[in-house]
Amino acid sequence: MTPQQTPSAISAILFDKDGTLMDFQGSWGPWAQGVILEICGGPGEKAEAVALAMGFDMAQVRFHPDSALIAGTPEDVLEVLQPHFPQLTRQQILARLDADPDRFLPMPVPGLGNICAALTQAGYALAVVTNDFEASAHDHLRQMDVLAHFSAVVGYDSGYGGKPAPGPCLGAAERLGVAPSGCVMVGDSLHDLVAGRAAGMMTVAVLTGVAQAHELAPHADVVLDSVADLFDWLCHRQI
Repeated sequence: MTPQQTPSAISAILFDKDGTLMDFQGSWGPWAQGVILEICGGPGEKAEAVALAMGFDMAQVRFHPDSALIAGTPEDVLEVLQPHFPQLTRQQILARLDADPDRFLPMPVPGLGNICAALTQAGYALAVVTNDFEASAHDHLRQMDVLAHFSAVVGYDSGYGGKPAPGPCLGAAERLGVAPSGCVMVGDSLHDLVAGRAAGMMTVAVLTGVAQAHELAPHADVVLDSVADLFDWLCHRQI
């Protein structure tokens, strides 16, 4: 199968990263626990207070579903943390939030490598649109051995703003050289879907993050279990 060469054909797939390409809790839970303990000087009341502000359960090593950090930018995390660390500058706190590849292990969703290969072989251009740092996204894709499949990576610091505004999606489409109407935005959060729709794209919700189907469905053209189901959906859509 190759994309149909018509103005309304889908020729590019834009993906959120956390919770979409990689398991959010399994990847970011251990990292968050380590960062909280490090920045607070170990366990104790301060660490628990910071975890509470972040919507993070230290005992379960999991983010609460309503955590503002799940789909937020590093700036959003900074706003939560800064009141707890008045002695640190904004840049010092942001530096602690940069997930060093030596300490961070992204867990790809099952079948990620296969679906990326299938999509690129079918002729689709792939991009990542994330609220994480652009450099970190490159690192994570490399660690998951799928970076070669992505022609563009847009982060919150890439100059287009952050989701749920449409700027990052439009920026990715521009980098790919594809009209927004020829793109699909795939994500696990309302931020992803709202951004994609505002950019004039089709939207696909996946259930590998923390949001549930009934929350995502009103904002998506289709809800899939994971990105592993994306190729089959595209095939049936073009029959």
